[in-house]
Amino acid sequence: MKNLFILFIAAAILSACSTKEPHYVIKGKITGADSVTFFLKKRVAGQYVNLDSAMVLKGAFTMEGGKVEYPEMITLVTADNRKGMSFFLENSEISITGHIDSLYNATVTGSKTQSDYDGMNKPFNTKIRELSNQYQVASRVNDTAKASSILKEYESIQKEMIKAEKDFVKNNPASYASPVVLRDISYDISADEILGLIAGLDTTVSKIMTVVDLKARAEAMKSVEAGNKAPDFTLNDVNDQPVALYSKVGRTKLLLIDFWASWCGPCRQENPNVVKVWKEFNKKGFDVFGVSLDRPGAKDAWMQAIEKDQLTWTHVSDLKFWDCAAAKLYGVGSIPANFLLDETGTIIARDLRGDDLYNKVKELLASK
Repeated sequence: MKNLFILFIAAAILSACSTKEPHYVIKGKITGADSVTFFLKKRVAGQYVNLDSAMVLKGAFTMEGGKVEYPEMITLVTADNRKGMSFFLENSEISITGHIDSLYNATVTGSKTQSDYDGMNKPFNTKIRELSNQYQVASRVNDTAKASSILKEYESIQKEMIKAEKDFVKNNPASYASPVVLRDISYDISADEILGLIAGLDTTVSKIMTVVDLKARAEAMKSVEAGNKAPDFTLNDVNDQPVALYSKVGRTKLLLIDFWASWCGPCRQENPNVVKVWKEFNKKGFDVFGVSLDRPGAKDAWMQAIEKDQLTWTHVSDLKFWDCAAAKLYGVGSIPANFLLDETGTIIARDLRGDDLYNKVKELLASK
């Protein structure tokens, strides 16, 4: 009996020693990446923080970490930030297979959440990539008819994709992929739609930070819909002097609040259009109030972009990147973004770009 008891205790100890708490293991096989260091990063409060790192040796690397609270989208990126991909990290052994030059297209297995996400997205992403390549070819040979046809097909696929993504969120309320899918389409749907889809999520899923942030942004979006008074805010200008939005409201017939940043390529591409409207209509009652989402410590880059793009209007920023107080107040989740106000501070329209901005300002000033 004594020997049996000892054997029982020994077996219990061995069992306890061999049992590991759920955790993640990432095994990468990336060709063309020998001696390249990869970082595993997670976005927290608008900033990326490092979770892990590993160097590729003989085409492979391994990362192993502690328990993940719930499946969450993270980023695998090279040390120079030039190559990267995103995938769902969860408590399992996850394999990533691909080539360094097309890392964005690497195959991920071992994550159920990633499989759910890929099953919905990949067919659309493949078609969009094909159209993008076709558009570049058409543009290079100045085939405007072909380029226009491709853009129309792209817009059609985008609409199909948004519908499919909405259906995915509705039909998968317990999937941790649903909040990310909802975040992806939140820039293309109304605040009421966002809140409605959030209401349909399971309780455990609706508590994660992605959903909490989405709900806050949707509620902020409702407060800045056309017809509402624009919320006031105060940020420092380029001379570190505080400037309130409403110190500019009423001084002109129309005021455009323009959210942008020096690091934002689409913003810099749109800036000439805003300059064109400002030059033509400034003396007739149009002005711009620029709000930059530049990063902490990037004041010089902000000021250089203002000078280079000839943005000759008032600019403010708290230099807090996506943590910008004014951007949060206005529910801004992507840039460029803008809000057109009348002389009373009432929002007339939002996100007008190119010819749409020009034509709207021309129409409104002609009627005043």
